[in-house]
Amino acid sequence: MRLADFIAQEMDAILAQWEEFAASLQPAASRMTSLALRDHGKEILEAIVKDLGASQTPEAQIEKSLGRAPRLIDAPETAARTHGLLRAQAGFDIRQLASEYRALRASVLRLWAVACEPNRPDLDEMIRFNEAIDQALAESVAIFSEKTDEAGNLLLGMLGHDMRTPLQAIQMTASYLGKLNAGEKVTKAAALLIESGGRMKSLLDELIEFNRAKVGLGMHVSPAEVDVAKLFADEMNELRAAHPGRELLLNVTGPTSGFWDGPRLQRLLGNLVVNAVKYGAKGAPVSVSITVDQDTLRLDVRNTGTAIEPSRLEALFAPLSRGNHQELKYDPDAGLGLGLYIAREIARAHGGEIHGRCEGEEVTFSVMLPRSAPGQLQT
Repeated sequence: MRLADFIAQEMDAILAQWEEFAASLQPAASRMTSLALRDHGKEILEAIVKDLGASQTPEAQIEKSLGRAPRLIDAPETAARTHGLLRAQAGFDIRQLASEYRALRASVLRLWAVACEPNRPDLDEMIRFNEAIDQALAESVAIFSEKTDEAGNLLLGMLGHDMRTPLQAIQMTASYLGKLNAGEKVTKAAALLIESGGRMKSLLDELIEFNRAKVGLGMHVSPAEVDVAKLFADEMNELRAAHPGRELLLNVTGPTSGFWDGPRLQRLLGNLVVNAVKYGAKGAPVSVSITVDQDTLRLDVRNTGTAIEPSRLEALFAPLSRGNHQELKYDPDAGLGLGLYIAREIARAHGGEIHGRCEGEEVTFSVMLPRSAPGQLQT
């Protein structure tokens, strides 16, 4: 029996097995009706039946096997895409979605093999069927990933925005308590609240910046004429206050005025220094060197610590990367692993770049930025 004819004839039996398997995917399926569990299964199979009956060039076969066919035959906005969308909305995860197609593939081929006995199933038809299943899976996964990414980005944006107001209230109240002179215990508690609030604000800022970059908005900069000597000195003073046990050195040479986004450059410097403090040797100083010439600002942040293999340096700029840690353990002081990623985004938004290098146990992150914003001349 031809596979297309078998699928059309045994549609109900195939869908019953589809529904039985989908119902096992807990907890997402726990509150779904029979109709919802069978969601677009019939339409997906009907599209596959039509595809099996259509002529196909070798080139089209290759594209379909890679999941790149434009759509299954006669399936506008494809049932597979709609299925992926509805599964995302129902709370399925990507593994459960893929397992549905694996179960569908196995059910159809197993039932067809029995129906073909004592003859062997036709190999060409089996290949065509697998290609069609792979194409349907690719379409479902594409829309599923798109919608779950959208939901995640929306959540990050809402989280960053909505938590700022109560955080500001906490910091203002803590600052007020610290000025009351109500005793050493109250003063220490207020200082702890202010410090913790500052760390939380930093985390929220990282989330917001990461979210903007992820949704394609990029890093917005507003260049203006600034003096980097004062800019970086102020930032280093704040960093010294936050890390009183570490020696943080700053050296600036050359003409220190230029057109940059001052707060963004302070953030860039702060992220690099904090990274050096976290992963450098505890008793070793962190050295910051700023060199400005007619056209370029160069920023070098050096620390001594564990040697990093050259192949690992570039990976440190990936979002959610945390230094040399190999084990995924909770660390309240580790941050979100976005510091170097955001530093690179800031550098690139200024038309510059950032790179890391390791010489023995000395690790250096170097930033190169043009001294002028586009269309602006320096003296």
